[in-house]
Amino acid sequence: MTEPSTVFVVKTTANQERSVANMMAMVARKEHLDIRAILAPDELKGYVLVESTSPGIVEQAIQTVPHARAVIKGQSSIEEIAHFLTPKPTVTGITEGAIIEITSGPFKGERARVKRVDEGHEEITVELFDAVVPIPITIRGDTVRVLRKEEES
Repeated sequence: MTEPSTVFVVKTTANQERSVANMMAMVARKEHLDIRAILAPDELKGYVLVESTSPGIVEQAIQTVPHARAVIKGQSSIEEIAHFLTPKPTVTGITEGAIIEITSGPFKGERARVKRVDEGHEEITVELFDAVVPIPITIRGDTVRVLRKEEES
């Protein structure tokens, strides 16, 4: 039977979370350490979450890793970090009638009004402001930035 594991938090240099996580994974693999998962969520600046059976194993893993500062005292459970494990839909917060700016693709920099939001496919249908003829365009929700949340009147 395997030992139960808990989640430990490693303090890192800001914006080095991903490289610390990658280096820790390499060290754990090379030294056969009982580290079961490493997570560097974008929302959590300066920290990496590590699933292991004891804090000593995590301490051992970060000893040679640059930018890994220390293991924070205490531990967390999987339930406490579950919200980092479920992806958020990219269209959350985008409403019909909102004014958006397209941030990538052939229409980058264009402003448009949202006509329809498809949460299932994470897409939105917009009409460009500068178009001579208003043609609805369907684009991915992660390629836009909301400028104003404004309902159609």
